[in-house]
Amino acid sequence: MQKKITIALDMMSGDHGVDSSVPAAINSLKLYDDLCLILVGDESQITELIPDKIKNEYINRYSIVHTKEFITMNDEVITAIRSKKKSSMRLAINSVKDEDASACVSAGNTGALMALSKIILKMIPGIDRPAICGALPTKNGQCYMLDLGANVECDSNHLYQFSIMGSALVQSLEINTKPVVGLLNIGSEDFKGNETIKKAGQLMNSSNINYLGFVEGDDIFDGDFDVIVTDGFAGNIALKSIEGVAKVISHFIKKEFKKNLFTKISAIISYPVMSAVKKKVDPRQYNGASLLGLQGVVVKSHGGADSLAFEQAIKTAYFEVKNQILDKIESLIQTELSNE
Repeated sequence: MQKKITIALDMMSGDHGVDSSVPAAINSLKLYDDLCLILVGDESQITELIPDKIKNEYINRYSIVHTKEFITMNDEVITAIRSKKKSSMRLAINSVKDEDASACVSAGNTGALMALSKIILKMIPGIDRPAICGALPTKNGQCYMLDLGANVECDSNHLYQFSIMGSALVQSLEINTKPVVGLLNIGSEDFKGNETIKKAGQLMNSSNINYLGFVEGDDIFDGDFDVIVTDGFAGNIALKSIEGVAKVISHFIKKEFKKNLFTKISAIISYPVMSAVKKKVDPRQYNGASLLGLQGVVVKSHGGADSLAFEQAIKTAYFEVKNQILDKIESLIQTELSNE
């Protein structure tokens, strides 16, 4: 008999709330026969968006945990922890702790999600800090970068631990059985970078991690690396810079195509190519950042995620559970510790 995978969804979070989370939940149930969902949020708002046909067909594969309380994007972390004990985010994380669900997905306040997850689920032994890991498109697929903002300052051992967790993630998502790891630096030469980066490189080089060396910013998208490790300060700046460049390129392309009749005709002719390119770099296809290092699977969806993007975050959580990412991280940690 096929083992069921249960994921708890924070239905009220993000900019669009149930308008994006409900359609994403329905599509996910259609895609994966072994998936069950716990929908945490305002029951009336959730049920209103579920068609009767879906209710009848999937009645045994989803349940609703009712709460009207939710954490807003502007709530301070302390407020979210102390004052909102029955928030949809907190109840979704609690379901993982209580083993009612194997994973949690939320598009809510990142700081609150990270803090609550760390408090409720605790850290995996051998990992000092959680890290946010997300996907980026490359020339021949995608790569995963961590940390993307959870830890502003990191020592060399933290970066080394990130490489272990990133490798486990890529394995669990069935991308590569032996992920290639790189360390983000200001140059590819061994003498480049500060002492923290140099020492982290040495630790990875002497480990069982498939470490290839330093990565410069302009090499991120070449596709030579499956995992790129950095601290949260540089990682977040890199991510936001990439998003900004994508927006400005899109702006310039649209502006040039609208210049005159000739360019408008050119736009029509080139539409199939431009559409294919847009699909490959569509950030919705890479939505779902994993909070690695916790004793439970937690996936952070972008706050502005639409239903397609939120569905991608559910997919990330699904495969992490299905392929036992927590066991892989713990196994890699034990292997590395035994070699020290």
